[in-house]
Amino acid sequence: MRLPFLAGIGLLLVLAAGCTPTVQVAAPTDPITINLNVNIKHEILVKMDKEIDQLLQDNSDLF
Repeated sequence: MRLPFLAGIGLLLVLAAGCTPTVQVAAPTDPITINLNVNIKHEILVKMDKEIDQLLQDNSDLF
């Protein structure tokens, strides 16, 4: 009476082991490429006092 019970438990264990999910990790075959298209634009804004602006206009030979 014990033998069929143990055989049934063994069969269930074998079937349950076949249903376990597996995870496989593999390296890619193609090389990894990173494409960086970066555009850098900047603006420099200069604010001047009216006195400095007038001084620069009067002495235009400075620059």
